Formats: sequence, structure tokens, C-alpha cells
Amino acid sequence: MAVSERGPRERMVFSAAQLIRREGVAATGMREVAAHAGAPRGSLQHYFPGGKEQLVNEAVGWAGRYAGNRVARFLAALPEPTPAALFAEMVRQWTDEYEAAGFAGGCPVAAATVDCAQSTDSTREATAAAFAAWTAPVARALTDLGVPGERAEPLATLMISALEGAILIARAERDVRALTTVAHELGPLLDAAVRERT
Repeated sequence: MAVSERGPRERMVFSAAQLIRREGVAATGMREVAAHAGAPRGSLQHYFPGGKEQLVNEAVGWAGRYAGNRVARFLAALPEPTPAALFAEMVRQWTDEYEAAGFAGGCPVAAATVDCAQSTDSTREATAAAFAAWTAPVARALTDLGVPGERAEPLATLMISALEGAILIARAERDVRALTTVAHELGPLLDAAVRERT
């Protein structure tokens, strides 16, 4: 769905996620979100009576669902789906972005975790739920690709953890080296998990 097709509430949640991924939670103000979304400032209180905390939590939830939904699209794009190929596609999303647009953006879930998880219980819960919303589809995909059920969730956690760490290093170094390294090094391990079943 294009941004213009979203209603004002959805545009504000989307805009909050985009601003958080670039600026972090502390630097993302409600006015900036309304301006980015092209929504009247007065609508913020209407749609988000819980204020910035509610908006941040909803933006984090949106980001987790978005990442989880992309798993099926990544698989569909693969000519030969394997666990390593799935992870390479997850990584490629970020290398493509960084090579095309620079290193300004990161993961909004990670940003909210760093900024708020210690001080705001609802945001810690929202970030944990967002990671779960992302991990579950990755684990299901791994199982569908032949990874034994007991290995699927731990490997999905490893994939997401490695990706998030590589994103941070890539932004710090202004280089995609860490991203390409995790894809290269984890690929054989992921594919080996399929062979364990045979």
C-alpha cells in the first residue's frame, strides 16, 4: 500500500517508524511525525491518547510485522529456496539500501530497544513482541525448508541477531562489509541444519 493510500493514523505510525530508524526515539518528536505524515498536529492526540509512548510502541509493532511479512516475499523471490538463500535475501535488503541511499537508517525496533527498553516497560514489551513477530515467520520458513523443528527457532534468533549486529556495524563503518560477512559465514551453518534431518 502506498503511503498516500494510508489514512492519517496509519501514515503517522509509518512515519514514526521511518523517523525512529533514522533519528532514534529521543530525537523523534510528535510534531516531526505529524509533519512527515502530512497529518494535522491536532490528530496526534485523537489517534494516540497515550502520547509519544503509544505512538512509538505502535511504530515498533508495525516494524516487527513488516519484517515478518517480508519473509514470504523473500522466499518467493528465490529460484532455489534454502536457509542460506533466505538469509542472504534478508541481508541484501540492507546492503541494497545502504549502497543506494547511504547509512542513515537502521532498524526501528533496535533503535527503540536501545533508547527505551530500560526505562519504559511498555516499549520493552513492544520491542520484544516485534522481534517475536519477526522471528516466528523466519522459524516457520526454516522448518518449511527442511530444518528440524527444534533447530528452527534458535537458528531464526541467530539470523536476526546477526543481521541486527551487522546493521549496527555497517552504520558505524559506513560499509556493508559486516553484512556481507554474516551472510557468507552463516550460510553454510544454516544449510547444514537441513542436512541434519536426512
